Amino acid sequence: MSFPALHIDTLGSQGQDIVLLHGWGVNNQVFSPLKSALHQYRVHYVDLPGFGLSGNIDGDITQWSQALAAQLPQQAIWIGWSLGGLIASQIAIDYPESVAALVTIASSPCFMSREANELNPTWPGIQPDVLAQFSSQLSRDLTRTVERFLAIQAMGSDNPKADIQQIKSLVLSKPLPTQQGLSQGLDMLAQVDLRTRMAQIQQPWLRIWGKLDSLVPRKIISALPQSDSIEDVVLNKASHAPFISHPELFLSHLLPWIIKYSQKSPNNTLALVKY
Repeated sequence: MSFPALHIDTLGSQGQDIVLLHGWGVNNQVFSPLKSALHQYRVHYVDLPGFGLSGNIDGDITQWSQALAAQLPQQAIWIGWSLGGLIASQIAIDYPESVAALVTIASSPCFMSREANELNPTWPGIQPDVLAQFSSQLSRDLTRTVERFLAIQAMGSDNPKADIQQIKSLVLSKPLPTQQGLSQGLDMLAQVDLRTRMAQIQQPWLRIWGKLDSLVPRKIISALPQSDSIEDVVLNKASHAPFISHPELFLSHLLPWIIKYSQKSPNNTLALVKY
């Protein structure tokens, strides 16, 4: 199946391929604070379907993942924030040749809270009525809906107003997301449940959490797979966007991990001092 071309800003011409996937309501500009620290790698900053400069792609997370895997290099390190982490996890499972290593930031295999069933215990997450409100508001006021969600992401942060303003200033340089892209993304947050598939992720996996995150509670860590190639990092003063609120601390964990699992990365010794 062929898909419309996604908008991907690729910086750098050598070194390990790195793919960055943003979260709901924003675009690849949200990762601007990381660009100088990753300058020696070949980094692909993706606008997800319907976000930034990327057109819509019909379907659900299956079609989005297929389109992303087809348009990005294999054996890359995939870094996904929030919804982007969910999508990167799906790709690591379904297209393992695409993902040499995985980084998820403030992300969950199941964003919505769930009652216990025969397969899983009670799961903490976003309350269903919260996502339902966002979905119903989308058709009435797209801009206000996105701004409300950004505000929730900063809850618990040391400087929530500054964090919100920084995210808004970064992402408003591009068009607002399409209603279709936003609706599809909300559906993924509400419906996708990868909990029973997490053990299929065999790649090295770094999981970065904000202790103060109001959307993705860190207590889910104990319910996720553990192995020698999986590392969990909890940033005690961070909320849902740790690379915005605490960039130096965030990079102090991310950069050594990238060096460890890079397959082709020249001048790796420089990475630790370039942020």
